[in-house]
Amino acid sequence: MTDLIRIKNLIDGEWLIDDNEATVAVYNPSTGAQIGEAPLSSQATVEAAVKSSHAAYLKWREVPIGKRVGYVFAIHAAMKNNLEKLAEAIAIDQAKHIAEARGEVQRVIEIMEMACNAPSLLQGETLANIAPGINGRVTRQPLGVFCGVAPFNFPALVFGWFIPFAIAAGNSFVYKPSMESSLFMQVMGQLMLDVGLPKGVVNIVHGEREVAETWYQMREVVGVCLVGSSPTAKSIAEACGRVAKKTMLLGGAKNYLVALEDAQIDLLITNIIQSGYGSAGQRCLASSIIAVVPELYDQVVERVVEAAQKISVGDAMDPDVFMGPVISAQAKQRIEGHIESGIKAGARLVLDGRNPEVPEANKNGFFIGPTIFADVTPCMEIVQTEIFGPVLSIMKIKDLDDALDLIQKQPTGNGACLFTQNMYYAEKFMADADVGMVGINVGVCAPHPYMPFGGIKDSLVGNNKVQGKDGFDFFTQSKVSTIRVAAPASQLTADASVDKPAEVTTAKGGVRSCIAS
Repeated sequence: MTDLIRIKNLIDGEWLIDDNEATVAVYNPSTGAQIGEAPLSSQATVEAAVKSSHAAYLKWREVPIGKRVGYVFAIHAAMKNNLEKLAEAIAIDQAKHIAEARGEVQRVIEIMEMACNAPSLLQGETLANIAPGINGRVTRQPLGVFCGVAPFNFPALVFGWFIPFAIAAGNSFVYKPSMESSLFMQVMGQLMLDVGLPKGVVNIVHGEREVAETWYQMREVVGVCLVGSSPTAKSIAEACGRVAKKTMLLGGAKNYLVALEDAQIDLLITNIIQSGYGSAGQRCLASSIIAVVPELYDQVVERVVEAAQKISVGDAMDPDVFMGPVISAQAKQRIEGHIESGIKAGARLVLDGRNPEVPEANKNGFFIGPTIFADVTPCMEIVQTEIFGPVLSIMKIKDLDDALDLIQKQPTGNGACLFTQNMYYAEKFMADADVGMVGINVGVCAPHPYMPFGGIKDSLVGNNKVQGKDGFDFFTQSKVSTIRVAAPASQLTADASVDKPAEVTTAKGGVRSCIAS
């Protein structure tokens, strides 16, 4: 048996293994083989990571912003120079296809370029002469130690959403990767050490929910970030609310892709395939419900099935494959349960992706092929539940208003896409779709790094979105100063034209200001 990879915690600039801590297995989903083990960090380990980051913060916040951004630039350069190594780490234990893994790392490189705008985006405001001789000033300041929980499906992207913005603003960070996809941060952590990032500014700990439960209890922790399920986001919001910690919490999704009668059919089919089956459907902006008007419905069903049948399924490292496996045996079993639920509910299974053909070396991998239901209805479980797998549900709608009504009734509101050539329809959809992100003639409505990313309703617990200027807004606090500008007493003369202190009195019927004046 090949030696197992020992996943380590990174605390205070050192890679650490505690042989007394329990571990969980790390798998390669493409083969089903165990490739490593990750620690279930003890409370003492988690506390040590936070205390290290707090000590680092007290020094890091005093580092000039240009120098802090210089470290972010250095990490950015290291990622560009090690893109393939980082992508392979994702493809091995998260099993995102290697081409998509490269794309994920490239997107993080672009996000870091956005974070390097910190000197411009963190500039404050000044308002002169708010009263005679008085100026007002607003400055942005760091807060302290932030902690973050990553999901399994985007180990690089979520790192990019949290850490570059937090540390450029002057905070420190304790990061908990998913136990199912921990390899990326082993590589990333070493790159941060190699560029000389001061110890403790970013620490990495592994474990389950007990890690976050320790964070809630520590006064050094000022905020908690999460990308995950809506129930988990609500649980963290409740726990942090009791102890007045900030939260940035992105939850689950169930996204519609709407096709109207004037949609360009070839563009539509290509985008349905890419959106529904990219990352094996394991992403929060996957369009899993395809809502089509009657004029196109039969053609769309036929064309989508035809295209999906051509998708190659196999090892995530195989360049000739389009779609890799799902993350785990448990995920595979759960998705198969949803497929069975759709069949029992009366949906028409027009493409069954269970037990796809894969090479012999991948027979024990966690594979589900492209799956398609037609004639689904809004009341079915497969429409209401986030399946998080390569399963599409195609339904017939009357018109755009019908689609908007269905989207409005969803408890989540992450994203929605519309395919049309009619600008009236496009504008109406952008205005009325009850989601946080909209796509017009695109299948994945992910904003570019310069713009905020996040949904509404149960897809965003709170109101703090990631990336763009919103990222810096969350990781800083405003401080407002009111400044009276007065000449030193040594410069005053008896006849100087300076207001002398008046006796504090209030004339009858007068008004006394409640602000500086």
